[in-house]
Amino acid sequence: MPVPLIDIPADLLAELRRVRAGADDDRDAAPSALGLRPLAGGMQNDLYLWTSPHNDDVVIKLYVKTDRQRVQREWTALTLLAPHSLGTVPAPLWLDETPIEPAIGMTRLHGQPLMKAEDQLSTLRALAHTTTQLQAVPLSGLLAELPRIDTGEHYMIRLTQAWPELLADQPDDPLTPDMQRLLALWQRSGDADLVTAPATPVLSRGDANLLNWMMTNDGMAACVDFEYAGFSNVAFDAADLIEHISGRAVPDSIWTQLLPDLGVTDTNRRQFAANQRTCALRWLAILWKQRDRRRDEFTAQHERVEMFYSSANPYA
Repeated sequence: MPVPLIDIPADLLAELRRVRAGADDDRDAAPSALGLRPLAGGMQNDLYLWTSPHNDDVVIKLYVKTDRQRVQREWTALTLLAPHSLGTVPAPLWLDETPIEPAIGMTRLHGQPLMKAEDQLSTLRALAHTTTQLQAVPLSGLLAELPRIDTGEHYMIRLTQAWPELLADQPDDPLTPDMQRLLALWQRSGDADLVTAPATPVLSRGDANLLNWMMTNDGMAACVDFEYAGFSNVAFDAADLIEHISGRAVPDSIWTQLLPDLGVTDTNRRQFAANQRTCALRWLAILWKQRDRRRDEFTAQHERVEMFYSSANPYA
């Protein structure tokens, strides 16, 4: 199936950018005046719904942030997936590479937020099925050359450089000794060697946030937001998904049942466990910096990391 490309609505985009660059009042009035409806979910970039002259719903993603090849990653991922007709990712329509606020047009997916589903096990099993479909698509071009954003190696930079330095600067903080103890446990465990060990590369969205998933009307798990896409490996992506902070809404009793669906086997189980501890500790480092503002989340994450180094670990 060819990519359903359509003409770029150049005049619409030019006017949108012009108004967005103006006064605040104009910025607020711009979308509706231009026939655009702002969409929720664009945390770092802006999303609009537009009805094309052919009466089709088009999602316009306007990139405020263009670092790390976000636009190229997302467009390449969508065009790579389009011929496979999965029905669980947007189809690309056009790419506007204007230097300031470039944009992508894509089809709209219909469904309900995945995290609102009552049957978490079935819903997440559908997510795992879609994930394995994405991973089965052969890598080529840019995505075969670029690792996904936020790799295990990237997480280790925080754990071996950035966080130890911050802790060393706060020796009188009552939490510092315990954080340093957990870091020392991780460093002695050999996890770093397993995280960086060679593994078969697969296509990865690069973003484990469960808020980017929905259940379609026909019961499939669909996902959006490929601006972090690149290659990864099955063990790391499974660990990153489970340990993402959004995953704390799912009990471990469900996650452990889903390990085979996410590609965790006897062959890569040790790599998965090492990546899981690394991802969990990385989230502890993030929440440690925000421990006053997000105290409950920090406390829960502290307990979780402790659990991974105890006999109570349900994944062991």
